[in-house]
This record gives sequence, structure tokens and C-alpha cells, in this order.
Amino acid sequence: VTYKVEPYVMAADVYSAPPHIGRGGWTWYTGAAGWMYKAGIESILGFTKRGEQLIFDPCIPNRWSDFEMTYRYVDTSYVIQVSNPNHLNRGVVKILLDNVEVLGSEISLVNDHETHLVEVKMEVLAT
Repeated sequence: VTYKVEPYVMAADVYSAPPHIGRGGWTWYTGAAGWMYKAGIESILGFTKRGEQLIFDPCIPNRWSDFEMTYRYVDTSYVIQVSNPNHLNRGVVKILLDNVEVLGSEISLVNDHETHLVEVKMEVLAT
């Protein structure tokens, strides 16, 4: 392996001189990790926190049939499962919070020391 750095952060430089040609460096010293977080979590997976709200708007490769993540809010965990049975790039049709349908595309966050299940369903909207 040439690069030899974490795959989830951006290297500040990639060496071009022997014996370290292609090796990355300074991965945690730049603001690039923050931009990778914004691109990956907010723009692709579609999770944006605004105040006490978590908003869902995934924009994913259509080959993804589902994905899951756990979001920790203070002392409370939210297990978020996104299903994409029709292999869409975009389109949230339903959100369930602990098996109860939520109106809109966001949930209100609470710190109740519990674990909550959030199910996000991506489907073609009926016209």
C-alpha cells in the first residue's frame, strides 16, 4: 500500500520524493476533515442537524439498497436505517421514529438516555 493514511480524512500533502513517493501526510492537521464530514454525512448520506432537529435528505448512488448509521445526541442514541428498495438517488417518502410516522423530513432530538430507531424510506412519490 502506497498511501498509508486513514481513508476517511484528507492528507495535507502526498510525498513525491523517494523513498516515500505516494505516501500521504498531515491528515489531521488541516480543515479538510471537516469538509469530508460535510460532504459525506450531510451531502451524500443526507443528515443535517439544525438546532434540535435532524433533517434527512439523502443523495446516494442508486446502486445502494440501504445503509445504516448510529447518531449520538448527548446521552441518547439514534439508530438510523435508510432503505432504498427502488434504487433511487433521491426521494424520502416516509420517516418512522420508533415505529410512528413523522410528518415532513425531520425529527426532533431529545436527550432521554434511550436508544431510538429512525427508519427512512426512499421511494418514488406517487403523483
